[in-house]
Amino acid sequence: MIWKIARKEIKETLREGRFRIAGIIVVALLSIAVVISYNYYNYVQKQHAQASSNARNLWTSQDEKNPHSAAHYGTYAFKPKSPLSLIDQGVDKFTGISIFLEAHRRNEAQFMAAADQTGLARFGDLTPDFILLFIIPLLIILMGYNSFGKERENGTLQLLQSQGVSPRKVALGKWLGLYIPISLLTLGLFLSAGVMLALTPDFGLFSWTALLLMALVYLIYYGVFANLTLIVSAWTKSGGLALVLLLSLWIITCLAAPKAASNFADALYPYPTRQEFMASVTQDQQKGLDGHNPWNEEAKRLEKETLNKYGVDSLHQLPFNFDGYRMQKGEEHEAEVYFKHYQLLKAQFQQQSRFYSLSAAASPYLPARFLSMAIARTDYGLHWDFADAAERYRLKMMEALNMDFADNSAYGNWAYKADQALWEGIPDFSYTPPSLGQIALSHLSNFLLLITWLAVSFLGLFWITRRI
Repeated sequence: MIWKIARKEIKETLREGRFRIAGIIVVALLSIAVVISYNYYNYVQKQHAQASSNARNLWTSQDEKNPHSAAHYGTYAFKPKSPLSLIDQGVDKFTGISIFLEAHRRNEAQFMAAADQTGLARFGDLTPDFILLFIIPLLIILMGYNSFGKERENGTLQLLQSQGVSPRKVALGKWLGLYIPISLLTLGLFLSAGVMLALTPDFGLFSWTALLLMALVYLIYYGVFANLTLIVSAWTKSGGLALVLLLSLWIITCLAAPKAASNFADALYPYPTRQEFMASVTQDQQKGLDGHNPWNEEAKRLEKETLNKYGVDSLHQLPFNFDGYRMQKGEEHEAEVYFKHYQLLKAQFQQQSRFYSLSAAASPYLPARFLSMAIARTDYGLHWDFADAAERYRLKMMEALNMDFADNSAYGNWAYKADQALWEGIPDFSYTPPSLGQIALSHLSNFLLLITWLAVSFLGLFWITRRI
């Protein structure tokens, strides 16, 4: 009986003009969005490859110079674009794509795509995740808002009851009739995107497992909306009232709740301004070793400790150039300062993330959104991880340059120059993002919240259908 009810619902849906028109529009929008994202990804990947090659060539083709001068010359670390950004671009347009690596400074990522957009960008981009998160729930509402209303008008609910059909079977049949067309549309999109990614050469680290996991997240998300739609349809006396309530529910869950959660998180756990952040960093740096200032108090203390350690009376008697050694120690001190203050920023980020997780009880949109971005590797967590990897690479590069200066020249010999062999000996920056298992484990709470939404909404659906 469940499948008979489901088939009847699907046939009625397919016969209705509003679903055919809305379905055609959604499919067209999804197709256009995928093509736009695919072209944008290829464009960015080509730019990324060219920029990475140019940066490496500029670094290795330097003339002979002092290694510390080369440290100030610097190079760039480029963030690779994830293949699944084809579906969910996340925050990529707002976080920057490259970080300049130089001595004494930990720089922020730059060249944000959002900075190059016009004022029309405030109306949003046509991307697959926009269709998946906002438009398809509207399609579910359009399909199912009158699911129980038409049964009341036709008197078929009493007929089903008289035949001994349980309310649970009616609910499951209607749920499947609403859910199956949406799930087929969703799986078709992900299958098409997967084939496109698999057949495209050099499309990054593509994983069918990650793609299927993302599809599962959206299927659970749509299951929740299907339940909510049927609950409201069963509770209200007319289809018009059900439609108004469901549209209000969509506005609250997909628009108002995420914005409110963001505003509350910013208010409760605010980030310092850039000026405040840099002032705090500078203040702590001035309290420690300055690698360029041999008369600095900490530099004098380091000089005394080094002389005692090697049992000599003069810096000229050390087996290395103390200038390079002092600059390396200064670099390590500055790195500790940056690490301290970036950890404070991370703490605020983690507090905001926990607040968002708590807010997910008010909207299924929030856990679905966070899971989608995380699996696509386009969330803030991935950006933090990339920035930390770039900083670790910067510190190793600075150590190699400063210690080459220290080991291959005498104290006071600032005329020492390294050649191309040193520049080429420093490996190019390479970034490996967290594995899918690590991502899934770190976002387990969001997945459990989404499952909870599905389970509770099913219980609500069974309860309301039993009452009618």
